[in-house]
Amino acid sequence: MQRRRDDPERLRRRLLREQPLSRLFPNLITIAGLCCGLSAVRFALAERWEFSVAFILAAAIIDGMDGRIARLLGATSLFGAQLDSLSDFVCFGVSPAIVMYLWQTHEVRGLGWATVLFFAVCCALRLARFNTALTEGKEAPWQKQFFTGVPSPAGGILCLLPLMATLHLDMPVEIPPLLIVLYMLVIGGLMASRIPTFAAKHIHIKPELILPVTVLCVLLLALFFIEPWGTVCGLGVVYLCTIPFSYLRWRRLSRSAAS
Repeated sequence: MQRRRDDPERLRRRLLREQPLSRLFPNLITIAGLCCGLSAVRFALAERWEFSVAFILAAAIIDGMDGRIARLLGATSLFGAQLDSLSDFVCFGVSPAIVMYLWQTHEVRGLGWATVLFFAVCCALRLARFNTALTEGKEAPWQKQFFTGVPSPAGGILCLLPLMATLHLDMPVEIPPLLIVLYMLVIGGLMASRIPTFAAKHIHIKPELILPVTVLCVLLLALFFIEPWGTVCGLGVVYLCTIPFSYLRWRRLSRSAAS
């Protein structure tokens, strides 16, 4: 009788020991992204701004890869989802705000640090709401075309646009710290808001547009290698311009679903 009670426990331990290596790979990628986000702060302390921005951009690229690789390998897990969320908070809620503080907003002292706190809290609220929505699973099919608020990776990159603009111009540009504070407050508010924004992974391309879109992506990639900071700044401005259109489309679809 004692042997029977022990068997399930032995089986559980055996399964835990025999996890395939492929199941660890997505989590290792997520941890690499977390390290990139933390390294951005380290280079900001040394005033190596280009490296700080580059590491946060790398964290954003990694964030777009780890979930897809996990699904491809059949290695999705609740642990991986929570790890990804914590990594996003550090990489796109804490690191960009601290980088901007060390770069400019420290000049307004307490207000600058309050902006860091506000931005990080907005990112945490956005991620908490996103995780809650995943567990509830009450979205209609058409709602999957949208995020609620600006996603944290986009918010983290948008936060850095003033710094990237100065890197692109390659000359000292005096931007008033109070203006940067106001800009960060707006971006943080967009992350925590309930404004619908387009979810790129659910956008479907018509067959006749596949070739033009592919050519456009190739051109953007070439521009990124030639003028990385200017290209990312341009894409950030374009993204901000799409927010009113995403809201109008969300209203149109919600009215159609209600009728």
